[in-house]
Amino acid sequence: MVIEKLQESHMSWIAEELSSKSLNRESKWTESIAIGSEHFVGVTMERLGIRARGRYTVGENGTYELRESANPYSVNFDAKNDVVRPKNIYAWDGIV
Repeated sequence: MVIEKLQESHMSWIAEELSSKSLNRESKWTESIAIGSEHFVGVTMERLGIRARGRYTVGENGTYELRESANPYSVNFDAKNDVVRPKNIYAWDGIV
């Protein structure tokens, strides 16, 4: 009985959100590590321990987010991979 009531409530919440708002992406849902009350976000940050380093909390209208800076990935690996270039190739043909 409880599960059915939760399912009905959940469907009602979704229908209400879809009818009352535009369908634009909200960054808080896709770019945050945790979203909720200040207590929830604080507990999540504590549980992350050392992994929470560099992450920060932002809050607005009673909703808080645990965020991290967005650093772009670097695709330039040439300098780091230079030592594994052709001079380090081993001839496997003669081993088998």
